[in-house]
Amino acid sequence: MALAADLSTLTDALITSVAKVPPSQKGSARIQSLKRRAQGALRTGAHTRTDQFAVAKQLEGLQEKFQVLNRDELAEALQTRVAELEKHRNSWLPEILSLLLELSDRPALFSTIQAPQESAKIPEAKESLSWSDIKDDEFAFNEEEIWEQVDFGAGSSDDDFSSVASDVPLPRRRPQSSTTVEEEEYVIPDDIFIPEDDGSLVASIEKAQFWRPQNHPEVSPGGADTSRPITESQLARETIFMLQGLPTSIFRHNDDRIKVDHRYRLAHSSNEALASLLKCFSEIGTQIYGIRGFAKKPQEIPYMQTFCRGIEDRLLGFDRVLSHIQCNYLSPGSTISLLQLLADIRDNSHELSLLSGMISKLGNYSINQPMRCLDLLYDLICMLEALGDDTSSQSLIQLFFRCFKTYTRSTRLWMETGQVDALDSTFFVKTVRENGDLRTLWHDWFVLDVGDEGQKIPQFLAPSVQKVFTAGKSTVFLRHLIALPDAAVSHEDEDDTIESSSLLPFSALVESEFEKLVDADHSLSAGLLRTELDQQCGLWTSLEALHHVYLGKDMSSTSAIDAKVFDLMDRGRSWDRFLLTEIARTAFHPVPVIDTSKLLVKPLNTAHPETRIRSVLVLQDISIDYGLPWPVANIITEDAIHSYQRISVFLMQIRRAKHSIVKQRIRDARATPHDADTSAIVLHHNMLWFLDFLYGHFTYCVISSATESQHKCMSSAQDVDAMISAHRDFISSLEAQCLLSEAQSPLHEAIISILDLCVHFADIQTAHALEDEDQVPHAESAETHTKDPDDDSDSDDDYDNDEHTHEHTITASFLDSSYAQQMRMVRHNFEQLTTFVTDTLKGLTRADGPVSWDILADRLEWRQR
Repeated sequence: MALAADLSTLTDALITSVAKVPPSQKGSARIQSLKRRAQGALRTGAHTRTDQFAVAKQLEGLQEKFQVLNRDELAEALQTRVAELEKHRNSWLPEILSLLLELSDRPALFSTIQAPQESAKIPEAKESLSWSDIKDDEFAFNEEEIWEQVDFGAGSSDDDFSSVASDVPLPRRRPQSSTTVEEEEYVIPDDIFIPEDDGSLVASIEKAQFWRPQNHPEVSPGGADTSRPITESQLARETIFMLQGLPTSIFRHNDDRIKVDHRYRLAHSSNEALASLLKCFSEIGTQIYGIRGFAKKPQEIPYMQTFCRGIEDRLLGFDRVLSHIQCNYLSPGSTISLLQLLADIRDNSHELSLLSGMISKLGNYSINQPMRCLDLLYDLICMLEALGDDTSSQSLIQLFFRCFKTYTRSTRLWMETGQVDALDSTFFVKTVRENGDLRTLWHDWFVLDVGDEGQKIPQFLAPSVQKVFTAGKSTVFLRHLIALPDAAVSHEDEDDTIESSSLLPFSALVESEFEKLVDADHSLSAGLLRTELDQQCGLWTSLEALHHVYLGKDMSSTSAIDAKVFDLMDRGRSWDRFLLTEIARTAFHPVPVIDTSKLLVKPLNTAHPETRIRSVLVLQDISIDYGLPWPVANIITEDAIHSYQRISVFLMQIRRAKHSIVKQRIRDARATPHDADTSAIVLHHNMLWFLDFLYGHFTYCVISSATESQHKCMSSAQDVDAMISAHRDFISSLEAQCLLSEAQSPLHEAIISILDLCVHFADIQTAHALEDEDQVPHAESAETHTKDPDDDSDSDDDYDNDEHTHEHTITASFLDSSYAQQMRMVRHNFEQLTTFVTDTLKGLTRADGPVSWDILADRLEWRQR
């Protein structure tokens, strides 16, 4: 807009100047018409500026053309004039040169100009040069190298031509020597040395060097005095040099300690007082020397590098103090006092002395005990705070938090991003595997490596380490769920908050603030993960499905599976995985929380001997698997699934025993025996009563109450670890109360024996009924009733329609003992086993066992009432 305004103003001025228009007619139609025509002419006739680089390139090309045509004088003349023109350069120089180039007409042919240098040249007489005048040490060539072939192409390049814009003329190229001539040695001029006639200055300098033997009076061989007198200023200077780490004569280094040369003495002080004073200086110097040596050692641990940097800063401050003291001593009229020097050094080296003591305790343990330095610094600050040394404690607190901030970088990286810093060997979280099975992410991907006796963890942070570990794993979990928050929690200002607060003791302040830091990340990641598990991953739906599949929550579904499995057992048929899986999926299909596509029933052993197929132990060969989403599988582990399966098998074994007794009773009720066996009826009633109480106790008293408690614990859990712990406690409680733990194995075996006894009782009753029907089940005739397990000629429907068909796998026989004898044996074993179970449960209850065992024992004592 500014350019258009300027152009319009200039156009008006041009019209006024050329057309001689009076000021009164500036707004007339004629003036407007002239203005439009002028603007149109300016627009159509506009040209861009000449390209100065193209002009320079044309001039360089012209110089090369002159040289190719063997007109070197023209090339040099053109180059000289262009260089002179550059000294008087203006904005229109490219246009002028372009115009001259356009007007030129074959300059190489018609030009007769000569270079100005040639007219000024004075012919010089050529001196003759012979080979004898050339020496090998003065010239680069020798007799062998002179006849070697020269590579002319190696030095040619378009870059050798100088630009036109350069104000330095292009020199002719000269052959370079193959070797470089050594420069002459620098000779120090004599005027910088002290003149020989000024010997007094040299003598004064030599006299000031008190450590020279010639500056001390000679002692006779028999004399006892070998001391060397020095001044107080000399001793103060030596002390300052020693504290600065410089070599001295009075103080010498010996085995990392500073020793005093007692040959020197002061004229106005006793030897005892001077020795005590020098001992104080040497002790402080030994501490400072140790700190300087520690600061020079290379450190691999990040926070130790920060600690060494803090020590270097304090050493630099101490050196400034020493330099300031030395400047004061050199100022006119100053008084030197060794006692005052000792007081000043003690005041300014107090913090370094404390750090020296801490470093001496550290020793060489920084590699095997990487957190020892941080622990020692923490303990030192606590001690200073308890002693009331606020100045030193506040200074060391700043150093501590600088080291602590460096140390917590790996911790923050782990909690905020879920990544382990591979370069930090002291970090207590180690990666075991990555990109493995997501179902074991929480348990197998990372491990908490605290080192031997917790050496990789600062003592004051030990209570919060597990939270740090959990927060990082939660972040990794969320990253694989693609549910990380958009912005991570920032803690950049945490250190300032900690350092500025002084209401709490240092130990309580560090622990509380670190817990706040951990709790912030822990609560954020744990809260997000709980939400994802509840809403997106179907945690509660999966738990409900497991209760239906394994714990028999809906008997209408489990009864359909039991009927088919028990029927195959009675008929001696083999178990087919596809048939059992289809039966289970059909039975659980009406349950909305179960995804039947994830349900699989696998028979572990399909061939059973006839003596074992009647036992309830054969049901252990059926494995029901229900697939869980990988996030839920991290909470409900594979071990927990095995526990679910054991509980499911045990409940199925109880149902198997009850199924055999009920089926036998129904069969006997359809028959019309001539005389009923009262003892068999009583035993049947007792067994059925025992099975009902046992199954009802496990399902309604144990599983129902434990499930309700588990739901409350998992709902109030703060993180995944708490949820895993709550579910593990739930499974352990179920196993213990259902008598499935290793400690209750005798009780479990006794109950299994009772269940087998119930099945055997049903088989005896069935065999006795067959005997009454003149179908004696001898070993030989039993084979006629046993069907081939592989014979599928009879369909399942035909078998179900035959109501009078008995079990084909019955092995009961009255050849060795009669029916009455076997019934007495069954009754005796049942009473003995039930008494053992009852007494054992009461004994375990008295030994701090669960209350549910006492309840079960009371219910099983119905026979005594």
